[in-house]
Amino acid sequence: MEFLGTTQTASYCGPKKCCGLTWLPAVQAPVIQECYQPYYLPGYRYLNSWRPSLFYKISNVQTCPEESLSTLRPPTTLPALRSALFSRYSPHDWDQSNQLQVRGAEASRLWASRLTDDSVRLLQDKDQLTHQMQQGTTRNLGQRLSDINFWKSELSYELDRLLTENQNLETVKGRLECAANEVNCPLQVALECLYHREKRIGIDLVHDNVEKNLIREVDLLKCCQQQMRKLAQRIDLQMRDNRDAQHALERDLEDKSSAQCIDEKCFNLRNTSDCISFFHGMEKIDGTISVPETWAKFSNDNIKHSQNMRADSIRLREEAEHLFETLSDQMWRQFTDTNLAFNARISEVTGVKNKLQTQLAKTLQEIFQAENTIMLLERSIMAKEGPLKVAQTRLECRTWRPNVELCRDIPQFKLVNEVFTIDDTLQTLKLRLRETQDMLQLLVMTKCRLEHELAIKANTLCIDKEKCMGMRKTFPCTPRLVGHT
Repeated sequence: MEFLGTTQTASYCGPKKCCGLTWLPAVQAPVIQECYQPYYLPGYRYLNSWRPSLFYKISNVQTCPEESLSTLRPPTTLPALRSALFSRYSPHDWDQSNQLQVRGAEASRLWASRLTDDSVRLLQDKDQLTHQMQQGTTRNLGQRLSDINFWKSELSYELDRLLTENQNLETVKGRLECAANEVNCPLQVALECLYHREKRIGIDLVHDNVEKNLIREVDLLKCCQQQMRKLAQRIDLQMRDNRDAQHALERDLEDKSSAQCIDEKCFNLRNTSDCISFFHGMEKIDGTISVPETWAKFSNDNIKHSQNMRADSIRLREEAEHLFETLSDQMWRQFTDTNLAFNARISEVTGVKNKLQTQLAKTLQEIFQAENTIMLLERSIMAKEGPLKVAQTRLECRTWRPNVELCRDIPQFKLVNEVFTIDDTLQTLKLRLRETQDMLQLLVMTKCRLEHELAIKANTLCIDKEKCMGMRKTFPCTPRLVGHT
């Protein structure tokens, strides 16, 4: 099929031509016509009939054929005889043509004989290849069935162990109890700080050191109060993860059982089976979503995930043996670290807010300059419209010149060049105008973003400096933390 948009007479579309006949062409293999029709796009079926040269020829009405011949051919002594001799071939050309015909016929017969022998060998090879491929596919299906059986046994073994571990976790969860309520005041302060910091907006809603320290402080304050309750919640989450792993194993087992039934049916199919039929185009449909490596890795990952869940469950059951610890010193250090983190964060946010205010002032200046540039570009574009109209009007007027006066002279070239130059200038100015307008929009968006960020930083400073630090001025004494008072 030829490429759309190219001509049949273009020099780059065909082989190079030689004007001499002294060489003999190489023996070409016979063209084998394919059994399917080539595909043509709508409207492009007969591209060979299109010649762009037809659109560039100039048709001139000639009143006298003799006049046109006299203008094309130089005058000679015997014009009729010279015109007849121009169309003759030489005897050498005639001999060369006959030799080419004879050699072409011999080459065709030689290729036909070779093609017949190759066809016989091809039939034998293809029959043997088909039989070997069917045997190989049957062996591969048998190997696939053994692989499925192996992974089914592994999945079943891991599923039994996971079910046993879930029962153990259920027993541990039933033995957990709630601890005493001794540190409500500092715990409430830390939780209020976390709740206030959740009201931060946009990018300031980050998981920073302050939030990490607050979370650690809440965990430490809840150690004596809610140790058992927290451990029970973690066990509940772990049991949910174990159930997810259990469902993954059960789903994998079910899928492998279905695949085993299908592969056993395929393994037992023969050429004489009754249930076989043609399914044209199935070899072109690839609905697979895995390869043998990823297929085995999927089951292996399910087993590893189940093993990891069982390991986490074992660690949780071991952790349930340690219920209470004295954390007064750690809670005091954590309270101090949290206050230091608050002060550092407040200083950092204040510095960023000052930088954003500086950038906002510079952005406003750039917006003013961009608006002035847009005004100058629009004036320049309007100034170029007059010369363009003059040049196009001159070109239009010159198209009314009669007959041979419609000449492509130097003024015509200059006018065309002037139109193209002015049009290119207008396009460049318009492109620059669009770029400047886009830049102005970007600057306006940047201004809006900066103002939004300043509002965010002000809100963050209000939360951290006034609300959170206003509550974190006192901390309970050690006797109250350990429950003596």
